Amino acid sequence: MSIVTKTGDKGTTALMYGRRVPKNHPRLEACGAVDELNAALGLVRATAQYCFTRDNILGIQKTLVALMGELATDREDWPRYLKDGYTLVTPEMTAQLEKLVNEIEVQKLEFKDWVMPGGNPVAAALDIARTTCRRAERRVVTLQESGDLQNGEVIIYLNRLADLLWLMARWSERNAKS
Repeated sequence: MSIVTKTGDKGTTALMYGRRVPKNHPRLEACGAVDELNAALGLVRATAQYCFTRDNILGIQKTLVALMGELATDREDWPRYLKDGYTLVTPEMTAQLEKLVNEIEVQKLEFKDWVMPGGNPVAAALDIARTTCRRAERRVVTLQESGDLQNGEVIIYLNRLADLLWLMARWSERNAKS
């Protein structure tokens, strides 16, 4: 099967279970922002020097794939999505991010004033991922405001993730190998 299907040539695309929507639909905007975040995290993982960063980013990327599945499912198809047993974003997933935040915070990173992104390539990639995460969070809030977000934990997860990515960038700057 070719990647070229031509089904989107008129400006629509399929959600989970085949429901077609315009490519600029708020659900797709949210899903696309999370996809961009996942790609930015791929750059982090590919360039990171430390297993702490690489391993934790990979786990986050796997969660983001599940999160995108949720976002790509229309409200009317949600019962089917649940019945099919897809992974949902849970408070336990958010708690895992908080655990990582705590692991970094106990190291007493020092920073003051505004932090300028770009201390090293990994930190810069983490800051790009963080800002992309904030955009994804805003897009998901738009879904929530319209009543089209089925799982409110998604917003909480993205909020914690952005905080973690900021801390990981600062950690990366402090621990960069010369």
